[in-house]
Amino acid sequence: MRLLSLFTIGFLLIYAEGFCQKKYQKVYFEDGTLKAQGWLEGSEKSGYWTFYHPNGVKQKEGHFKKGVASKYWYFYRQDSSKEKEGHFKNGKQHRWWLYFDSMGHINHKCQLKNDQKNGYCLIYEKQKLIKASKYQNGKKIKEWTDFSSFRKENKLSDLK
Repeated sequence: MRLLSLFTIGFLLIYAEGFCQKKYQKVYFEDGTLKAQGWLEGSEKSGYWTFYHPNGVKQKEGHFKKGVASKYWYFYRQDSSKEKEGHFKNGKQHRWWLYFDSMGHINHKCQLKNDQKNGYCLIYEKQKLIKASKYQNGKKIKEWTDFSSFRKENKLSDLK
């Protein structure tokens, strides 16, 4: 009986390992340049992945959970400058996203929910805040160009 139990446990471990095994994968463009690399769990992307532009420069990097983008991601232009970064939830942009100009400075940051602006957007020019807007389900509902009026009408804790 003990031998049968050990055999059953061994079989189940081998069976489970075959279906849940994580492996590292590299994908290449037709010319042999690296296109993407990261972990697969079964046939789905899992864990950290990095993608590349055809010129070899990093394009984006972040986490997958069961084949869906999750957690924090970074995006880069073909010249390697940062383009944007932010959170994903269930494969959709969520929470604060930062957008960068070609010099690497933030030119705006927005609160998003389900890939739509939903909350505040802060607009910068020459590294100075010049205006703020509020969105609801992707539609602008209010805009401020001075900090005092913004502060009177809003709770700063909403910016977290």
